[in-house]
Amino acid sequence: MSKGTILVVGSNATQLEAKSGGTITIGQFLNETAVPLMAIEAAGYDFVLATPTGDKPHVDKDSDALLYFANDDAARTRARDFFNNAPAMNAVRSLRSVIDEGQDRYAGVFFPGGHAPVVDVMQDPDAGEVLRHFHAHNKPTAAICHGPMGILAALDKAREFRAALIAGDQAKARDLAKGWPYAGYRMTVFSRGEEEFAEDNVFKAKLFFNMPDALEAAGGKVITTAENFTSHVVVDRELITAQNPMSDHELAANFIAALDKRA
Repeated sequence: MSKGTILVVGSNATQLEAKSGGTITIGQFLNETAVPLMAIEAAGYDFVLATPTGDKPHVDKDSDALLYFANDDAARTRARDFFNNAPAMNAVRSLRSVIDEGQDRYAGVFFPGGHAPVVDVMQDPDAGEVLRHFHAHNKPTAAICHGPMGILAALDKAREFRAALIAGDQAKARDLAKGWPYAGYRMTVFSRGEEEFAEDNVFKAKLFFNMPDALEAAGGKVITTAENFTSHVVVDRELITAQNPMSDHELAANFIAALDKRA
């Protein structure tokens, strides 16, 4: 018998705007999705995957790499098989249908990473409605790497906030962020240094904004490590955030502990 059901808020985005023009091909990160969800299932929970459109997320091709699995090819294969074939990964719902059906059945909510949530989830009104529900009921809310950008959807003017970030107008962004439910929370996210590494070595292009600046403009107290790509998780009240792909196991352990405590 399941100990409870987790709502997973995935992304449908596959292209991210580049500051130099054009777009960068992105998706949801393989390990940041599969590793926590496999751990959640092993701990006795099940999950429902929902996205803005109701379509299954795409895997970021750069995330299907051994370095994100401690060079363990068997672990990468398990994650790939889970993402591709697990029944719950292929029974995708729209966020709107989840809301209409009722959210009381869910014990917690999880936002996987990859750059994809920076495009759609962070400004999606349905994601915002989900977040406000979980915040109001003090239910465990977990996010990893770029997943914490998804919690910006809880802003009353999330679309305008994102547009202000792209325009480089931090003052307008701060004004638009007034009333964010997570203002004052300690949290973490993909760091400035980690983003610079990705821009220089993976994308070969600059982004319009970095993630700590965005969360700080909204009122978050962002804490990142001095050393890039080391596991780091921050827990503040119901919010559990993880900094980067290397934080997948630590994020899962903290999320499961929060779920078990509430249960």
